[in-house]
Amino acid sequence: MTSSRFAFPPSSDAIFLTDGGLETTLVFLEGVDLPCFAAFPLLRSPEGQARLERYFEPYIRTAVEHDVGFILDTPTWRANTDWGAKLDVSADDLATVNQDAVRWASGLRDRLSDTRERILINGVIGPRGDGYRPDAQMSAEEAQAYHAPQVEAFREAGADMVSAVTMNYAEEAIGIARAAEALGVPVVISFTVETDGRMATGETLHSAIERTDRETGHGPAYYMINCAHPSHFDGILSESGGWTRRIRGLRANASAKSHAELDESTELDPGDPGDLARRYRGLRQRMTQLSVLGGCCGTDHRHIAAICEACVPASGRAA
Repeated sequence: MTSSRFAFPPSSDAIFLTDGGLETTLVFLEGVDLPCFAAFPLLRSPEGQARLERYFEPYIRTAVEHDVGFILDTPTWRANTDWGAKLDVSADDLATVNQDAVRWASGLRDRLSDTRERILINGVIGPRGDGYRPDAQMSAEEAQAYHAPQVEAFREAGADMVSAVTMNYAEEAIGIARAAEALGVPVVISFTVETDGRMATGETLHSAIERTDRETGHGPAYYMINCAHPSHFDGILSESGGWTRRIRGLRANASAKSHAELDESTELDPGDPGDLARRYRGLRQRMTQLSVLGGCCGTDHRHIAAICEACVPASGRAA
């Protein structure tokens, strides 16, 4: 085994797993109170850190057992200025939180894997506003200035990469990509779509990816789709064109419900892990570049294990 198998960005013949739905697992399955759906406050206590470690451990073990890579997210989806203010966390404290999150993830990597290159530490950036609604919209320039401090904190702490997830309009994604490029940090952009395959603004995923590439000089290492069920975007990925080849990762929801329905749900909809895994396998057969496989809302270790079994043969080579 050589470290080049786990190089960033992942090649089409090497798979990286991710975890599932961190916040939904903690809230609905473990009964943890997460004000504003923010997991980063757990890093403030040994008990919270231990809970996060217990959450991530089975995912990492699955990757090690199947001899594939793993992208280890920091629990920082809400660790930006606006959400921090709602949780009474200052901008200075947020910088410390984001750096500590990277250091915590690095320590977990060292404890659970004897191959350091196998696990990439990923600084997670969430939207300024709500992940399901394009509120608090910014220009690309505003988004770059807004998100740059979090990217810088990740860089200073030694993150391997950053990912902007649950992006629901292109300008915010463009701004984050520009901020990462200016700071010399590899960046991944993950968009979310509604049940019709379009983003919440009505823009097509095709347009958003091409526009982000055009306005950043193809800055993102690759794109992903997260926080939507495969039935919501399977059809649009049948389109031909270079834009679909820029999508190299999936983190789907377990449930086929719309974002509005999920927002109103008081119980977790875990869907069918086997069905989700079969959908991933079908997408990988059509889109052989898909190499980052994980989950989002409603998914837990069962879903990722099923996806891994469906898409990764025993040798660890891509299916």
